[in-house]
Amino acid sequence: MSQSTLNDDELFGEAASEMRNDVEDSLAEAWDELPDPDDVWETDADNVLGVLNGLRSALDVGDAEEHLRDAKKWFTMGERADAFDDADDLEAELEDLEGVIEDIATAGEQVGELTSTVPGLRSTLEEAAGDDEE
Repeated sequence: MSQSTLNDDELFGEAASEMRNDVEDSLAEAWDELPDPDDVWETDADNVLGVLNGLRSALDVGDAEEHLRDAKKWFTMGERADAFDDADDLEAELEDLEGVIEDIATAGEQVGELTSTVPGLRSTLEEAAGDDEE
């Protein structure tokens, strides 16, 4: 084996290690961007609309999607280059994180729908109560 080949193998090993670290770092940054559970659960609002608006704000994933994208990009590159000895843990974590982000997005959409529905419902009920008084 020539010195050039040995150096190429060493360089490939270093690059594979760096790629794995990039995936792990991006995953950690994405997890850190997710909402704090207490922010989603606790509220100081005086009414339902305030609760819904607070919850909608709390469900912001920040840059988690961008970090997930970076992790998937480096993971895909590493997989295609066959650079990872064992990447099952990374693949499982990518799937877990993607699932959590999707769940948060779904919850945000549902909260958004309620936020726009509840005021109209209140008005309808107020009108109905006014009609009963007449």
